[in-house]
Amino acid sequence: MSDNKEKKKSPFNIYWIYALIGIAAIGINLFMSNSTSVKVKSETFFALADSSYVEDVKLVNRQRVDFKITESGREFINSNPDKFGKLKTALETQVKANKSVQPIFQFDVADPGNFANNLDKVNEKLKESNMKTVPLEPVEEVNYLRSIISFLLPILILVLIWVFIMRRMSGGAGGGAGGQIFNIGKSKAQVYEKGKSTNVTFDDVAGLHGAKEEIQEIVEFLKNSKKYTELGAKIPKGALLVGPPGTGKTLLAKAVAGEAKVPFFSLSGSDFVEMFVGVGASRVRDLFKQAKEKSPAIIFIDEIDAIGRARGRNNGMGSNDERENTLNQLLTEMDGFGTNSGVIILAATNRADVLDAALMRAGRFDRQIYVDMPDINERKEIFKVHLKPLKIDDSIDIDFLAKQTPGFSGADIANLCNESALIAARKEKTHVEKQDFLDAVDRIVGGLEKKNKLISKDEKRAIAFHEAGHATTSWLLEHAHPLVKVTIVPRGQSLGAAWYLPEERSLTTTEQILDEMCSALGGRAAEQLIFGKISTGALSDLEKVTKQAYAMVSIYGLNERIGNVSFYDSQGRDSFTKPYSEDTARIIDEEASKLIETQYQRALQILRDNQDKLTMLAEKLLVSEVIFKEDLVTIFGERAWEPSEMTGEEFVAGMAEASPRTAEASNTENETVSAEKPVDGEK
Repeated sequence: MSDNKEKKKSPFNIYWIYALIGIAAIGINLFMSNSTSVKVKSETFFALADSSYVEDVKLVNRQRVDFKITESGREFINSNPDKFGKLKTALETQVKANKSVQPIFQFDVADPGNFANNLDKVNEKLKESNMKTVPLEPVEEVNYLRSIISFLLPILILVLIWVFIMRRMSGGAGGGAGGQIFNIGKSKAQVYEKGKSTNVTFDDVAGLHGAKEEIQEIVEFLKNSKKYTELGAKIPKGALLVGPPGTGKTLLAKAVAGEAKVPFFSLSGSDFVEMFVGVGASRVRDLFKQAKEKSPAIIFIDEIDAIGRARGRNNGMGSNDERENTLNQLLTEMDGFGTNSGVIILAATNRADVLDAALMRAGRFDRQIYVDMPDINERKEIFKVHLKPLKIDDSIDIDFLAKQTPGFSGADIANLCNESALIAARKEKTHVEKQDFLDAVDRIVGGLEKKNKLISKDEKRAIAFHEAGHATTSWLLEHAHPLVKVTIVPRGQSLGAAWYLPEERSLTTTEQILDEMCSALGGRAAEQLIFGKISTGALSDLEKVTKQAYAMVSIYGLNERIGNVSFYDSQGRDSFTKPYSEDTARIIDEEASKLIETQYQRALQILRDNQDKLTMLAEKLLVSEVIFKEDLVTIFGERAWEPSEMTGEEFVAGMAEASPRTAEASNTENETVSAEKPVDGEK
């Protein structure tokens, strides 16, 4: 057997010996202490005592009577088998078992005083008959073994309960670091070394070119350090992966574990946190001790914000915070007074804004690698990775899939591919087709289609005009997102939804935000214009618009009255206080309300000028329940400011080929791609 193979754990345990000793002691006490005694009834005793057939009568501990039967008594029993048959059998059994020991008979007494009185009466009769009396001898008997067991057993039970609880709290009853009660301060990291890896390489990580380049350099330094040290370079002490959830931070770490030929320690930030004071710091010390012993090595801490939050926050009444103790120890180990050569720290978080400043400085995390949402080219690469295990149709165009999923993370794309395969299997298909991907996007973004939801005719008409209002305003506004599809089929929490294809832009102008606000208010404006009353269906629209208005005024400095001032707190330090006066707060409220009302009146005017087309669009929506971009082109004509790339047209072409647009088909899952979460619908 090779040295790399772990030895199988022996089933032998020292606790088995303790258990066997305890069982043997109890067995000896219960079964061996009175092995020659036979239980009888008190009536049998007095029947024999009346004729003086008993001797050596002892009252043991005022609870039990022990006695022996005389030779004449045995003859009397043998001559009366009908009356003393069971006693005769017991005598014969005891004599055969041990002929040298005279059998002892016993019975329990509830009232020793009453027993003594009855025996005195028997002795008086025996005296009158000139027969030998039956003396009673009180005896105090001490069972030392039983006393010891009765004293130790409760203590043993308490100790076992305590050990069980401590083992549960310290990470389980199994073996491994942290599992035993005395190893609670040991590190719980999973170690990859000696050929053990995650089977994930950098080839499995699609996109993330900048992040992969920096991470690969660290791995290359470990493999070929001479290349860098000849120039005087030093290996980075740490790299912090920062980015939204699902962008591939943990996947990058898995690739490092698969590529690096050095010990790799992987654990979560929550693994340091324990209810006992000092355990987190102890685990940090043990982790770095193991890593230094096996250096060069890599330590990966996932979700480091669990222990790396800024110190001093929410620390009520100066109480001792276990997380702060753990963080202090981590800071010391990463770059303290002692040496820490050969150990590289990788960490991942999506909450870099809450991390302590001392943790973020150079010398601890020399590199902060931002893992952003993938762009269109990176989404193509991600689709290629996740489409490999699927049986896809030849008509699948990866460019089309990448264009229809702006804002999707790598995890979202993986979920999309899996969902499309599930939909294809549900429809008894042999391959995953283009329409299955479109249905999967609708399912993920909009939610599950509710075909059986009961909606009255008036409500359905109001929903149709609400969605038509969104479609009309977004089509007639230059900077609004291009429309892809509008539906009044309920999905998730929405009674209706409008799908848009947002532009992938890095900067947003004032005009673009105002057009988006006006488009979002188009649904409520259509209800006001057509029905003369409004409903609660615009809840998510109002929530979105309110956030945009306040962001323009108080964060981005896009309001003339407030000026070029931003009250945004990127570190979250002023969560309980406002960094402005009450007068400024009143002005912010006024300006935000003014912005919203101005865009609402603008939406009303746009819909009023195009009321006939709005009505035509809503009536068409009531009939077919779902309309596409080409329907708006038919009613409103082409947009004069449509960009030359015409990315939306490719969607229309794909949807026109793949999606039937009849009223019957709109009630099925055959609907088109959505690129943005719907903003409509009552919650």
